[in-house]
Amino acid sequence: MFSKKPITANAAPAAAVTGRLEQARVLALSAIKNPYLGAGGAGLLFLLTLATLVLLTGDPKAGAPMVRISLTQAAEQGVALPGWREGLTPPTEGEAPLTSSVYALSEAPLGDAPPISGSAVITLPGGAAAPVSPGSPLAAAPIAGLIAPGPGGAPLPIIGADGRTPAEAYARPFTPNGKPRVALVVGGLGLNAALTRRAIETLPPEVTLSFAPYAEGLQGWIDMARANGHEVLLEAPMEPSDYPQNDPGPMTLLAGGRPEETTRKLEWLLSRATGYFGLTNYLGSRFMETPSAMNTFTGVLRQRGLAFVDDGSAGRGGGAGRASADRVIDEDLSAEAINRQLVALEAAARARGQALGSGFAYPVTVDEAARWAQGLTDRGFQLAPASALTRRS
Repeated sequence: MFSKKPITANAAPAAAVTGRLEQARVLALSAIKNPYLGAGGAGLLFLLTLATLVLLTGDPKAGAPMVRISLTQAAEQGVALPGWREGLTPPTEGEAPLTSSVYALSEAPLGDAPPISGSAVITLPGGAAAPVSPGSPLAAAPIAGLIAPGPGGAPLPIIGADGRTPAEAYARPFTPNGKPRVALVVGGLGLNAALTRRAIETLPPEVTLSFAPYAEGLQGWIDMARANGHEVLLEAPMEPSDYPQNDPGPMTLLAGGRPEETTRKLEWLLSRATGYFGLTNYLGSRFMETPSAMNTFTGVLRQRGLAFVDDGSAGRGGGAGRASADRVIDEDLSAEAINRQLVALEAAARARGQALGSGFAYPVTVDEAARWAQGLTDRGFQLAPASALTRRS
């Protein structure tokens, strides 16, 4: 339970402020009553009065309570962090508010938010600070010929007339060098501005980023990620085993849903933005264990030329454009545990030639993944985008 601390003040300054406030009020009232000033003059004086009040009383938000939750500390104390909403820090000034509207169905058109740009500074081991340069930008989305109006008029991905698929066009280009390949997907992005920028700007461009479909300004975030060299996945909320107690949102794909209902929800999800090469799951243990539900899901993706990369929950299904993560790297939210998972990922890649990891955009996950990736080449591995692990010879 949080409460505001009582605000105390010296009596004399308080009286002086009260007097000045009264003078400002009288000025505003006299301006309104004076017929010679007119509406325009009264409005001007009102604005001046408002500015005076702010100067006298200070920041109107200064008394608002602020709460910040350390995810690392929460993990160390054994606090359960079951889902993405619990992983969000409260918004600071300039960020989109994390209210229920974030999870509501948005009817904003594609491209309603301008691309966001910026730079980041990270602290390297030893305390040295260095700017992180963005990777070579990927082609701006949408790419001509790979999008068409859907049933409701919203744009949906399609396979091009020449057979080119969105999975191919929007994937990050990759040339193998013969070393074991390690890929990493970091998800849950778009719901918190600070965490999203942190992931986009501090992780190497080879790291694949996945975005929540309910995010406001989703197209702007995807544009920013691609401008920094990251390929992008869109998250499909799927029914978990403990649904509806654990509810992934209003467009959850249900295991028992009719094929036309699953298709309708998928089309809504796919129309939220463009520029992604495929989908990934958010939750979905029950949905992905239901063959009829997955057949409908994969059928829609195949028809639209999209890949599917899951977090390991779906098993290792075959087919073009499929990949399944070998391990989730941040089930235990501590730097030491995450590093152990990343080392295990390297071991899997050395044994099989490639390995894929999955994680959530917790601050500790992003920081540890960025540090781990810096020395990957020296340890004899090649960092690859997730799309490179979906391709079949």
